Amino acid sequence: MEKKNVVVGFMGTKLDSGGGAGRWEKWRPTLSLTQHEDTLIDRLELFYPTRYKTLAQVLVEDIATVSPDTVVNLIPMDVKDPWDFGEMYAALYDWAHSYHFDPAHEQYWAHITTGTHVAQICMFLLVESRLIPGVLLQTAPPRKQTAGHPGSYTLIDLDLSRYDSLAQRFGQAHTDALEFLKSGIATRNKRFNALIEEIERVALRSQAPVLLTGPTGAGKSHLARRMFELKKSRHQVQGDFVEVNCATLRGDGAASTLFGHKKGAFTGAAADRAGLLRTAHQGVLFLDEIGELGLDEQAMLLTALEEKRFLPVGSDKEVSSEFQLIAGTNCDLRVNVAQGRFREDLFARINLWSYTLPGLAQRPEDIEPNVDYLIARAATETGRAVRFNAEAKTRYLQFAKSAQAPWRGNFRDLFASVTRMATLADGDRISTALVDAEIQRLNWLWEKTGTAAETSDIDLDALLPPDIAESLDLFDRVQLEAVVRHCRESRTLSDAGRKLFNQSRTQRAVVNDADRLRKYLLKFGLNWETVTQSR
Repeated sequence: MEKKNVVVGFMGTKLDSGGGAGRWEKWRPTLSLTQHEDTLIDRLELFYPTRYKTLAQVLVEDIATVSPDTVVNLIPMDVKDPWDFGEMYAALYDWAHSYHFDPAHEQYWAHITTGTHVAQICMFLLVESRLIPGVLLQTAPPRKQTAGHPGSYTLIDLDLSRYDSLAQRFGQAHTDALEFLKSGIATRNKRFNALIEEIERVALRSQAPVLLTGPTGAGKSHLARRMFELKKSRHQVQGDFVEVNCATLRGDGAASTLFGHKKGAFTGAAADRAGLLRTAHQGVLFLDEIGELGLDEQAMLLTALEEKRFLPVGSDKEVSSEFQLIAGTNCDLRVNVAQGRFREDLFARINLWSYTLPGLAQRPEDIEPNVDYLIARAATETGRAVRFNAEAKTRYLQFAKSAQAPWRGNFRDLFASVTRMATLADGDRISTALVDAEIQRLNWLWEKTGTAAETSDIDLDALLPPDIAESLDLFDRVQLEAVVRHCRESRTLSDAGRKLFNQSRTQRAVVNDADRLRKYLLKFGLNWETVTQSR
C-alpha cells in the first residue's frame, strides 16, 4: 500500500498572497505543491497567523479548486516575534510533540520555502532531530513565469547515515587532524595515540587553557604549535602563535615581556611595549615552563585569563586581549602549589585540560616510526636520500629500545642522533660501523650527564632510621641506593617515578608514579624531602 503524502509548512503571507483574479498569474509556493500532476498531496498541515485568516481561507479554496482530494488543516500559530528563535522553536516543538505521526502509513514533507528564516531553521532542526519524522521540501518557481505552472520541488533527506561518502569524509577529516598533530608519524603506542585523539577533540572544541606536562624534549612546544596550526586551518583563530619560555623571564623584565609597559615605567623603558599577551590577541599563547613564573606575574596572568584584561607595567589604564593559553611544564605543579611556589587558583584555572606527554624511553614502539620520519626529513632538507643498511637499522633500533638508552633529552637526543648519522653517511647509506660509532657517542653522552650523581656517595646509614639501616639486606641496600640516586637526579617525585617505573606503568589502567614511589620510600622510613635535601 502506497503511503500518503503529508506536507507540513507555513503559509507565506507574501508569497502565497493575492485575492483578485491576478493571483492565478503568479507563482504561489503552497498552492504549487498541489498543482503537480504526478504528485498528490493528501494532506496539508498549514500554519498561519490568525490576523491573516482571510488570506488562509482564500488559499484553502484555491487548493480545493486545483486539487479537490487534498485536505487542508489550518493551524493558527501566533508568535509574538516570528524572528525570535526561542519563541518560534517552542511553538513548533509543542505542535510536533502533540501531533500524531503515523510513519507506517504516511510520509512527511516539511516545507521550508515559506515562513521567516527563523521558522525555516526551526523546521530544519525538528526534522534533523526526527521530532518530525520526514524530509525537507524545497519548492522553486518556474524559470519563466507561466500562469498555472507549478515550478519544481526538491526533497532533502537529513538522515546522514544514508550518505556513506559524507560519513567517510567526516571520518577522513578526523584522521587527517590526528595525523597532523603527530606530524604524520605513524605512532604505535596506544596510550600516546589515545592522548593525541583526545587532544584533537579538545583543540577543535575548546578555547579553555590546556596544560601539557612532560620531561624536557618530550615535544610539548611542538604539540602546542601543531594544535594552533590545526585551529588555524579550521578558521578558529585569527591571531598568531606566541611562545615564551618562562624560565628566561626574570625580575622587572618578566612582567614587561608578558603584559607590556608604558614609556618611562622603569629605567630603560624608552618606549611603549605591547607585551606578549596583546601580541597573542585572537591567537594562542604558549607559556613553556610556566612553573618558573614569579608569583606576581602569576597573579596578573590569572586576571588576564579570567577577565580578558590587565594593566601594563606603569599604566593606570587597562588593556584587553582574547587568547587561548597553552602552558607547558616539566615539573609537578601540585608539588609547587603545596610548597607555595605556584598559585593554587591559577593552577585550578589552567588545569581543566591537563595532559602528560611520556618521554621517548616510555614509548619504545614509537622509536622506529620517529627514526623513519627524521630520516625522511633529513633527506628533504639536504637533498640526499639517506637510508639505513638493513643490519645497521636493526642494530640501532635494538640499542634505542633497550634499557641502555635512557633518552634523557628525549626527542632532542633522537633528532641529534639521526642528524649525525644522516650527515656522516657515505654513499647515502648508514652503515653498521656508523651506527656503532653513534651508539658509543650516545653512551658517552649519557654517562657524562650521570657522572656527578653516580660518583657521589649516598650514605644510607645517615638517611635511614637506625633500626632499619641495621636490618637492611645487601639486595635492598643496592636497590635503595639506585632509587635515591634517581630521586636526586629528578626535579619532582612524579618525574622520578616516571623514570623508575618506565615499563610497568604502561601496563596499568591507573598510573600514579608518585604514589608508588612514595610508598616504596615509606617502607624504609623515608620521604621525598629527606631523600633530596642534600642533592
